[in-house]
Amino acid sequence: MTVSLPRSGLLPPSHDVPDLLAPGLKLVLCGTALGRRSAQARAYYAHPANLFWRTLHEVGLTPERLAPTEYPRLLDYGIGLTDLAKRHFGNDAELPADAFDRAALEAKIRRFAPALLAFTSKRAAAGFLEMPTGRIAPGPQAQALGPTRLFVLSSPSGSARRSWDPSVWAALAAQVRALEG
Repeated sequence: MTVSLPRSGLLPPSHDVPDLLAPGLKLVLCGTALGRRSAQARAYYAHPANLFWRTLHEVGLTPERLAPTEYPRLLDYGIGLTDLAKRHFGNDAELPADAFDRAALEAKIRRFAPALLAFTSKRAAAGFLEMPTGRIAPGPQAQALGPTRLFVLSSPSGSARRSWDPSVWAALAAQVRALEG
């Protein structure tokens, strides 16, 4: 039986979507939190209006367009996934102020030390960098976390469509290719 989730709230353990992390990754993509649809599907970026999977393929980060349920395959391409708020789900505006676990994300990144940590929204970056979204420009950031360079992307969420900019995703893909070269 499928449990229907409310619009937002604490993530039930039955709907947890584990981090996709491993040593030696080129890139870890970090979202704010699972959306309702992703929590329901138990897969990252599962809402059909989300441009995440299409964009990964279009900018060349994956050689094929993966379905949200295929997210574990990203490890084959040196890419990991996590969220800043692992215990909550919902749209950014619906998350409580204490949902973000900056310390846990920092510990994960220090442990696995990917070459790049890219936030898939300015809101996720703001929660981690502890600064207002208005002070964050998409693209490479001056801050780093040990050997891991930071990058901020435009949100692929359907609710953020008016600020969508695929060129920043293409710039990230170029940085990843430079790591390989």
